[in-house]
Amino acid sequence: MTTNGTTNARDAASDAAPWGVRRWALLCVLSGNMLLDAVEVSVVLVALPTIGAAMDMPLLAVQCLMSGFALGFAALLLLGNRIAALCGRRRAYLGAMAVFALASVIGGMTDSEAVLVATRVVKGCCAALTAPTGLAIISTVFRDGPQQRKAVSVYSMFGATGFTAGLLLSAALLEASWRWTLLFPAPLALALLLFATRIIPHESGAGGRTPRLKPALLRDGRLLRSTVGAATLNGTYAGLLLLITFQLQQRLGWSPWQCALGLLPACVPLMAAVPFAGRLVARWGTGRLITLGALAPFLGCAYFLWRAPAGSYGASVLPALVLVEAGFVLSFAALNMQATAGIRAAERGSAVPLYQTGVQLGGVVTLPMVALLLTEYQDERPALALITTISAVGLLTALTGPRTSEDHG
Repeated sequence: MTTNGTTNARDAASDAAPWGVRRWALLCVLSGNMLLDAVEVSVVLVALPTIGAAMDMPLLAVQCLMSGFALGFAALLLLGNRIAALCGRRRAYLGAMAVFALASVIGGMTDSEAVLVATRVVKGCCAALTAPTGLAIISTVFRDGPQQRKAVSVYSMFGATGFTAGLLLSAALLEASWRWTLLFPAPLALALLLFATRIIPHESGAGGRTPRLKPALLRDGRLLRSTVGAATLNGTYAGLLLLITFQLQQRLGWSPWQCALGLLPACVPLMAAVPFAGRLVARWGTGRLITLGALAPFLGCAYFLWRAPAGSYGASVLPALVLVEAGFVLSFAALNMQATAGIRAAERGSAVPLYQTGVQLGGVVTLPMVALLLTEYQDERPALALITTISAVGLLTALTGPRTSEDHG
């Protein structure tokens, strides 16, 4: 008893002790990768109409700059852990970051539509290695408990901040050239690579075992419902942002700066709420938050569909953006937690990539469909009807799931 008590006291003291400079530096480098991935998505979003016009790419082709990144991310996620195990986390991380920087340079300089889209897919593949590998390094370096929760909170905060920063950067970079929106991630990736080579710890060796995907996981109700819920939320969000970006710039004549500022309500609230996500789940429970988080986007999309003919930002676009973002604020952390709530610790290494792959596929499927409908029809109603239907699937999934005492806090 005395030994256990001494050990517990020592662990508590370790959790409470301030982190050294090197540990903070490691966390910032790994979190910087999350910022980079988020910037990579949002910096291109505002630039899509400009890139399409400059390269004579129709909407169905230019949306591939968004869906291509998500496709690459989804395609390699399930293999990411295996690659990291064979090569070692450090090598996998550094190699993927170097390729990411090279692909950014090629994408910013090419005049080929096919090469440009290919670089986006490649960068998505790189993100599928760096993001989970960075999180795995955090889970190894930082102790379970308060230390790890604090580190993951910082990690998530960087990602949420990156999306907002990318919107504003895009508007600023477009004043010089649309190519800078594609080139900008390169120096950021190289800076992270430089610091990562000095700060990421070396491992004893590669060739470790990785958990294999077991068929039983595909029958886990909580995991499947969480995956569908997160996929529909991500698909709704991505499809709506694509539609609104082209509506604001092409139909309403907004400048890239006006468009970027107009999209801020779709990302700033989550950035502000990330540090409090754990408390929100503890207070309200995952089930309730997931249901409310699915209801809000459905109401936002349905309202936008009803008000679409008005064409006013304040009357139709803004309420939809706010309500869809409210869905993320309410259910982002809850979906992540519920996805693995019923999974044994030994199998979570397979469950998390499966869940994240589903999330990315939400955008991969929705974006081309939205672009096709916007191309085939003169107004946005058919595309909005599709987005509303996708959000309804998410709401139905949330409402039909079984309830437990844990779901209610």
